[in-house]
Amino acid sequence: MPGLAQNGTVGATALNSRHFLLLYAAMLVAAAGNTALQSVMPAIGREIGIADFWVAIAYTWSAILWVLLAPYWAEKSDRHGRKALTLVGLGGFVVSTLLCGIVLDLGLRGTLGGALTFALFGLFRAIYGSLGSATPSATQAYLASRTRRSGRVAALSALSSSFGLGTIIGPALAPLFVFAPFGLSGPLFAFAIIAVGVSAAIFVWLPDDKSGRRLGRGAAMSYPSQASAVTGASVIAATSPRAKRLKWNDPRIRDWILAGIASGHAQAATLTCLGFFVIDRLELQPTGSETSIAIVMMAGASATLAAQWGMIPRLGAGPRALMIWGSVVAAAGLVGTMLAQDLYGITIGYALASLGFGMTRPAFTAGASLAVPLAEQGAVAGVITAANGISFIAAPALGIALYTLEPNLPFGLSALLLLVLAWRSRSLGLR
Repeated sequence: MPGLAQNGTVGATALNSRHFLLLYAAMLVAAAGNTALQSVMPAIGREIGIADFWVAIAYTWSAILWVLLAPYWAEKSDRHGRKALTLVGLGGFVVSTLLCGIVLDLGLRGTLGGALTFALFGLFRAIYGSLGSATPSATQAYLASRTRRSGRVAALSALSSSFGLGTIIGPALAPLFVFAPFGLSGPLFAFAIIAVGVSAAIFVWLPDDKSGRRLGRGAAMSYPSQASAVTGASVIAATSPRAKRLKWNDPRIRDWILAGIASGHAQAATLTCLGFFVIDRLELQPTGSETSIAIVMMAGASATLAAQWGMIPRLGAGPRALMIWGSVVAAAGLVGTMLAQDLYGITIGYALASLGFGMTRPAFTAGASLAVPLAEQGAVAGVITAANGISFIAAPALGIALYTLEPNLPFGLSALLLLVLAWRSRSLGLR
């Protein structure tokens, strides 16, 4: 496990490995459960007979709430019991996932009509969107309060990696949980049960921090999905001094933030359409399509993490070069996905696109961070996290609306946007 020292502690900290693993599991189960649901939702929508647009809207509503409320919970994690807030976030995930599983199961059985099913689904997903973002900030704050400054960055980076790992584990496990009598709704019940187990373990074995609480704070993190892989902004915010708010249109960072928003919109729009695209291009029946969708999503998540954890540290390229080449690679991958006619081609194309997106995200994060002095790192990290979240506001709805007009449109237009971004990135200030 990254960040665990040989003596069983975490990076110059008094927190032992068991406590770190509990915090890691709290973030991992939410990310895995979220992406597992993402991999089966297109099939569920098609099986129930609801329009693709409303499936996407019902699902992304929770992401919008996450974006809006993540800063609130990050503030609360500084002032209240971090263990308690970790359990609040996990409790929101469990309740939301169970209720959504029940509603979707009733819809799949025909007990509820399609419109009512997805109206209730959107309502119950709002519970997770409202409460779920408490877990990442609270677990970061808990870890920071028990970690010496010299080891804090390494420990928080290791903890944040759980979101990225969850984007692989979730789609990998989802097809295994499509079992009788629940069918496509099975993954929701399975991950809810797993989260109950993690919550119970944290309640019993994680020491309380209400009394004698040491200074330590967490930061807002982006919604856990392939479109918001770990960038390090949350680690910057959690380890930098508090600073006055920084505007996104500050001349020093404006171009980097706009570049991040543009690439984020391209990724979020195409990710929303991906499951429906796999079903339609391969002419699959809804039930059974979850395995093919999961393969493509796993390949994309693995490529993103390969770029961020393996390729970028070895390349030694600067933010501008990463933004240019990442945009070109992502555009090529989206074109390849759009032209593919079989599962192999879609998987390779989307993995290539995700490899490119895995370069653009750290590029704009590093570019914005390097553009301001050390005293403003916490402030710029907040802007970066907000820029990551903005992609979930309009891009999913726009992407699926384009898809209903012509399935190739979201991929083709996103590729064009990325090529324009690559051309414009030549003028970005940092090399």
